[in-house]
Amino acid sequence: MTARKFLSGLIYTLSAAIGVLAFISPFFPAARSAALGATQGQGTGAMTMVTTTALVLLALTALLVEMHGQAMAAKTVATLGVLTAVASVLRFIEVAVPMPGGFSPIFAPIILVGYVFGSRFGFLMGTFTLLVSALITGGVGPWLPYQMFTTGWVGMMAGWLGRLMGSQRRPSGRRLGGEIVVLSSFGALWGILYGVIINLYFWPFTAGPTIPGGPDVEWSQIASQYVAFYLSTSLVWDLMRALGNAALIAALGAPTIRSLRRFRRRFHFTVESPHA
Repeated sequence: MTARKFLSGLIYTLSAAIGVLAFISPFFPAARSAALGATQGQGTGAMTMVTTTALVLLALTALLVEMHGQAMAAKTVATLGVLTAVASVLRFIEVAVPMPGGFSPIFAPIILVGYVFGSRFGFLMGTFTLLVSALITGGVGPWLPYQMFTTGWVGMMAGWLGRLMGSQRRPSGRRLGGEIVVLSSFGALWGILYGVIINLYFWPFTAGPTIPGGPDVEWSQIASQYVAFYLSTSLVWDLMRALGNAALIAALGAPTIRSLRRFRRRFHFTVESPHA
């Protein structure tokens, strides 16, 4: 059991490390120049394919490791599949009926599922939701792995929040007023953070020639230019996402959490050896 947990943690850590390196690369001149050169040479598609494949393989490996030795493996996979399908349909609705600004209904279920089922389940939920919904809506592009990473982090950190608040130990019938306030604030915060992180992907291609370069350029100079870029291009858009996340969780969070907790309790049990 210890070895399985170690391997599982190692896979999630590797996934996070790849994502962090991909996002912070614009702050390093050599990496930024290589990215711009790949774009001009039509190499972005190949790089996206490699990154997406690596992330999907890591996520599938993590799922297999989580399943190993668990009597509830089949139900775990089924639960993840159903919840991913529901969230993906919400993304389809978003494409069919455009929402104001950056508002999207997919973040609320990812946050609530991660909060109830834990960080690892939340990471897989976020990652696979963006993958499946992109395939359904035709949203496959060089931005996809970045969206998968970031949405996976949303679900993972919602799981951390749930652990901090003791979500998995709370009964389904308990009053949820305080939890909903915290979750709504969490959703609003991630509405902004999602835009801040995702913008790192296309910022070098949009403002590449104006980004300070050279060995004498300090990291703080590049960071301050990115902040100015974000505030002038995306803040208002992301505020709509933040407000939408908070409103959806405030309106639908309580019944959703109760249902998810009943479902989790019904299908969760531990098989112990008779010799233990």
